Amino acid sequence: MVNPGGNSQPPVGTSSMSWKRCAGCGGKIADRFLLYTMDSYWHSRCLKCSCCQAQLGEIGTSCYTKSGMILCRNDYIRLFGNSGACSACGQSIPASELVMRAQGNVYHLKCFTCSTCRNRLVPGDRFHYINGSLFCEHDRPTALINGHLSSLQTNPLLPDQKVC
Repeated sequence: MVNPGGNSQPPVGTSSMSWKRCAGCGGKIADRFLLYTMDSYWHSRCLKCSCCQAQLGEIGTSCYTKSGMILCRNDYIRLFGNSGACSACGQSIPASELVMRAQGNVYHLKCFTCSTCRNRLVPGDRFHYINGSLFCEHDRPTALINGHLSSLQTNPLLPDQKVC
């Protein structure tokens, strides 16, 4: 840009102090739009979900963060459930920890246990999920074995499931 007055100062609003640096790529942000999250500025093309790489500025007005990861809503819920807490103990689940899932609920590995015998359910085990409780194949309620569902449930019975 040439300044016709011969002044060597940059035009108003373009001083080096007004430039923001992108937390994603480190470059100057000269775009018309910029995003701000996690105490940092971002190019709209650089703020992406850590899992699916979707550009977060294009898919909504919010993003989710946990343990330094930036996530879209779908991946946050997929990884951490609606609350980001274990459905059994209620404690937070670190982003780096492996989890078990059943019917949209997320559990610590150690908390994914049979409600009756407290044995841990591991990949390959068959289990039943009834009214928010997990049962191993051996301890499934007798009403389920006999085909009577009477007072066992308020929600429709889901078929037995297998831990994957």
